[in-house]
Amino acid sequence: MNSLFNNDDKGVCRLETLRNLDEKIVSAIEKVRVLREEKISLENKVRELEALLNEQNMEIESLRTEKTSVKGQIEELLSELESIEL
Repeated sequence: MNSLFNNDDKGVCRLETLRNLDEKIVSAIEKVRVLREEKISLENKVRELEALLNEQNMEIESLRTEKTSVKGQIEELLSELESIEL
């Protein structure tokens, strides 16, 4: 009878092959688990960075608007000064 549990050399070899395969499967499962955790962590980091980028873009737009407003006020003041000097 050809079985994994025979005491001959072939049976020992097959059993060792199964053990090696089992170790590889366990290792692969662990790697998949670690990679999934890393993926979740990286996705969270991406969301955080996208939110920060969005905030900074909004702040930049606000500063541009403020700059345009201040520039307009300065131009008005300069225009008034020029009219006074004439």
